[in-house]
Amino acid sequence: MKTNYQIILDSTINDIVQSGKRPKLLLHSCCAPCSSYVLEYLSQYFDITVYYYNPNIYPPEEFAYRSKEQQRLVDAMGMGDKIKVIQCDYDCDSFYDAVMGLENAKEGGERCMECFRLRLGKTAKYAVDNGFDYFTTTLSISPHKNADMLNNAGKEAEEKYGVRYLYSDFKKKNGYKRSCEISAEYGLYRQDYCGCIYSKVQSENR
Repeated sequence: MKTNYQIILDSTINDIVQSGKRPKLLLHSCCAPCSSYVLEYLSQYFDITVYYYNPNIYPPEEFAYRSKEQQRLVDAMGMGDKIKVIQCDYDCDSFYDAVMGLENAKEGGERCMECFRLRLGKTAKYAVDNGFDYFTTTLSISPHKNADMLNNAGKEAEEKYGVRYLYSDFKKKNGYKRSCEISAEYGLYRQDYCGCIYSKVQSENR
């Protein structure tokens, strides 16, 4: 049976509401558009810090532009005084090391899984080192991303580092549609490829 991650998320949020507390969430974000709905949704229940760690993005100028758009969105949504954005350095060597031998793998396959493991592992490590209660990623909002792969990568990182992973599939509840609406409202840059050089080439070939 296919796992419904929205039901799991609903249950977690219900427990949080019942507790009367606001946990600290480290939210890995791939870009501003994907984070838009997630921030609107989860900021009702969590104290959020955005973690922009994306060594897969190519070229460096694209990485820098997406990073700036992330901060611009948080400020434009009126959350700049509540939500901190951590903008990590461009560490592309970590990505190329992680996917070595998988350069020609199918988009959405094992190369992407290794990329998810890299980014969520780094997020989990930062979360446990800095006292966060949960970590998760915005990536599942994309209709092109496999929620099972993402949540399995999150589970692996949770077990390795000992910090709770927030299971989710942000496409649910019209999350992707809402992210498009917010992106239009704030005039966000929406890229036409996932981020890495391999997805860029495949997008250009299409």
